[in-house]
Amino acid sequence: MAGRCLLPHLRHNPAAQMSQSSACRIVGSAGRSGGTGMTTWIGPAEAEYDERRRLFNAMINTRPRIIAECESPTDVREALERAVRDSLPVAVRSGGHSVAGLSSNDDGLVIDVRPMKAIDIDAATRRARVGGGCTWAEFDAAAREFGPATTGGRVSTTGVAGLTLGGGSGWLERQHGLSCDNLVAVELVSADGREIRADDTQHRDLLWASKGGGGNFGVVTAMEFQLHPVGPMILGGLMAWPAADGPGVSRAFRDWADAAPDELGTALVMLSGPPEEFIPQHLHGQPLIAIAVCWNGDESTGADVVRVMRDLSPEVDLVGPMPYAQLQSMIDDPPGFRQYWSADYHDAFPDDALDVFLDAGARRASPMTQHLLLPWGGALARVDADATPMSQRAARWVSHPFATWEDPADDAANIAWVRDYRKANAPFTTGGVYLNFIGNEGDERIKAAFGEQKYERLGQIKSEYDPGNIFAGNQNIRPTVPA
Repeated sequence: MAGRCLLPHLRHNPAAQMSQSSACRIVGSAGRSGGTGMTTWIGPAEAEYDERRRLFNAMINTRPRIIAECESPTDVREALERAVRDSLPVAVRSGGHSVAGLSSNDDGLVIDVRPMKAIDIDAATRRARVGGGCTWAEFDAAAREFGPATTGGRVSTTGVAGLTLGGGSGWLERQHGLSCDNLVAVELVSADGREIRADDTQHRDLLWASKGGGGNFGVVTAMEFQLHPVGPMILGGLMAWPAADGPGVSRAFRDWADAAPDELGTALVMLSGPPEEFIPQHLHGQPLIAIAVCWNGDESTGADVVRVMRDLSPEVDLVGPMPYAQLQSMIDDPPGFRQYWSADYHDAFPDDALDVFLDAGARRASPMTQHLLLPWGGALARVDADATPMSQRAARWVSHPFATWEDPADDAANIAWVRDYRKANAPFTTGGVYLNFIGNEGDERIKAAFGEQKYERLGQIKSEYDPGNIFAGNQNIRPTVPA
């Protein structure tokens, strides 16, 4: 890192003003009442109940019986004991960004770890310990004081824990791997109430399972990451063309991105022009084809790399120097919209696949919908195949139809758009999938994310740490039944 930090450690703790003596705060169906210690009960009739249960995806309208807001592992253990005692299904909430609504349930118990906001950054070792309730916006804001970062989600309101447990795709993945590739330790409370730290010296099987195996093994209370030099200024932003330019732009993008240096993170996106001052008025509401750019490296070299696409004369060119944290929040969407997503892996993306991609992008059922193509490769593909549960690390592309809309009356049309694209796209896919990009698509898709051998190994680890499948509120891996 450039310069010298005045303090070798940064302590960033947005929850510091919260009472350190309070026990697990319970929000549930019994109505507000007294109780032991500082525990508080809030029922569905209370005004704050609806706010506390609200998720990113407005299609998910679950009503948990109890929401347990936890500030410590002790609080988590208390909540788990309550769930077992009352035979309640369990869900764990951090960012609440799961498109499948895995952060909540009906008539069950939700363990809400959002109060766990402490972030400790060691500038000397470039390590960060991040509370289980942190979002990427909070993590990036703390890390930028010293410059290092790790691969985080492209939407800053996403929870650090949930994204990492599912793999962790982001702009820096081709340079520094996925979030899970940078995970060096995880602290969690297991189904039987044990507080466990998994790292390279203890519970190594659990650390391996946490690098993409989802929230199947416990309630994460903290994670430790390896950090890398980032910025503080990167070259980032958006270029866009009218959708009519799609055939030429998409083919140029594919060839450019496929051969680009690892410092380039990018995506091809079909969207509608927003009514913003930085978009020419004649493009407002019109279908666009765009590229997002994140170059973390020498600025002049990055300018040369980006020039290939700039030479195609985009009508919108917003690519320039900016703080990395600003880029991380550029595509944030507020909660409250309806969402249905899916994804597939590709070893190649030939012209015929691009034509299918463009055709679907032109027929999006909602102007809010975005249709993405992400290049993988680089550091992501160089990770040893057995280092994480994720399969098909060598995939070169990920297609990601991302339907967003407002009116429930439009549910069928938007869901059909995603499914129709996947059907037309099927001849070009590998069968693999990145689970963070999909909703509830069934057991076969979960198995496809890991492959048969890794799925079996995950089931064995599940049997050790959660034999009763208490943590079933996720892309669920069932415990392996002993022969």
